[in-house]
Parts: sequence; structure tokens; C-alpha cells
Amino acid sequence: MSQKRILITGASGLVGRSLAQYLHEKGYAISLLSRKKSHKPSIFQSYIWNIGTSHIDEEAISTADYIIHLAGENVGEREWTERRKQAILESRTRSTNLLFEKLKTIPNQVKGFVSASAIGLYGMDLAETEVMEDSPVGEDFLANVTIEWEKSIDQIAELGKKVAKLRIGVVLDRAGGALAKMLEPIKFWVGAPLGTGTQYISWIHPSDLCRMFEYAISKDLEGAYNAVAPKPVTNAELTQALAKMLDKPLFLPNIPEFALRLALGEMADIALLGKNVSCQKIQSAGFEFQYPDLQSALNDLFQKK
Repeated sequence: MSQKRILITGASGLVGRSLAQYLHEKGYAISLLSRKKSHKPSIFQSYIWNIGTSHIDEEAISTADYIIHLAGENVGEREWTERRKQAILESRTRSTNLLFEKLKTIPNQVKGFVSASAIGLYGMDLAETEVMEDSPVGEDFLANVTIEWEKSIDQIAELGKKVAKLRIGVVLDRAGGALAKMLEPIKFWVGAPLGTGTQYISWIHPSDLCRMFEYAISKDLEGAYNAVAPKPVTNAELTQALAKMLDKPLFLPNIPEFALRLALGEMADIALLGKNVSCQKIQSAGFEFQYPDLQSALNDLFQKK
């Protein structure tokens, strides 16, 4: 049986770097789509794409058996100006539309297309109600971005490809993202829950997320799946657990909503609101989590036994 080749977009991001390495170690051949040619030695085959000029090296498509699509601007990196919001949307939809067009016109053997999506689809609030893959969508900015993103993903199924969407929650990675931002103030004794502290954080360990992408490919999954761990926690619970891991006290009152909105504007919703998201569907498909609860995940991330 020949080695399966997986083409990954967005492999320079936090998830992409870990995923490429994980899949390589699992025996897959890995190709990357990059905006710039790298002159550094690499174990991965690299190809160029340019969304602005609608260019993709044809060999990237013609040699792939599966595509994992992770490309998209980081939503929490900078203030949400109108220009930034447009970039967040178009980095997802235009990149997916380009892949659709190339898959339609370049002869290929691609069997499956597994794309990142986001639990932001369901909107953000302070409700405790658990949401499933068929729950109503939200009406805020991130929900609207994810709705349009998934529309662009779904069209690839029209080409006879198996399409799976992993709606990713908060990835707990010490190297970056939300967790790294939460750790900084705690390290300097100024950590505190945000807003009410009751907002749900539906999280996932990066290793489980990598395993879920591979599972979607190996099982030829189709449709949407929530990529979150079985036991969401509140912002206050996560803050307290992180402080305990770092052996730091939490003595400041909750950071008030008005202060966060003053500092972050509309982007404060990411910190102040959340969603209680269920992973029952992916579990019913046979996926088993290595880190199903927060304590086991943090023990691994902080290497505590």
C-alpha cells in the first residue's frame, strides 16, 4: 500500500506546525502550501500559493490524496478594525474558494478534504445551554465569518470529495494562543477571571486536535464535528487551575467588562463570552480523547504527574 500524501494549508500556524509533525510521525507524506519559498532544509515538500493572484503550484494538487485546510488570519492577534475584519473573513473564504477552483480544474486523486472551522459559529454568550452540531448559529461577527467560511468549504463536496469540518474550540497550547495570553498575568501575580468569570471555555488539548484531524482522514469522516474536549470549564475555573499549576495566588477581583471593552473594543467578546459545546458526535464516531478533562490536559502541558 502506497504512502498517503496530505497537503496542508496554514502549516506555519500553531496548530499546523504540530499537525504536520504528528502526521509525518504517523507515516504520512506531507506537503505544505506556503506563501513564500523556504530556503531552510525541511522534511516536508513545499509548494507556493498566492490567494491574491489565484495561483497554486499544480503539483501540490495533483499529488495529494487528502487536503487539510487550516489557513486563516488569527482572530485574536490585532484590534478588529473594519479592514481587519474583512481580512479575517477573506483569508478563509478566498483561500477555500481557490482550492475549490483548483480541485475542479487540475486532474487529481484527492479523496478527502478536512477543514478547520470554529465553534464561533454558534455565537458567544453567557448561557449554560449545551450546543451540538445542529444547534442554531449565532449572529455576531465571528458567527457570520464561520457561516461564510463553511459555505465555501461545503462546495468542495460538489466535486465528489469527502468533506469534514472540525469546529475547533480554544486550543490549550503553551506556545501561543489563548493559553499563553492567560498565563502571562498569572506569572506576574496579576491574574484574575475576566468579566463574570462564568463564561464557558470549550477547549481541546493540541495532541487530541492533531489526533482528531488524522482520525477524520483515516475514517473518511464527512460533515461537521465539534473539536472540543468532553468537559468544558468556566473562565474562572480555568484561571484558578492555571494559577495552581504555576503556584501563584489569585487575589485580584475579576477584571470588569468595561475595562476589557475599553482596551479591546469588539474583540473583547472573545474574552468575555463563550459557549458550552458538546463533543458527543465525534465520540459517537469512535474518537477517544487522551485528555478528556482539564486536569489531565494541564498535567501533560505542564509535565506534572
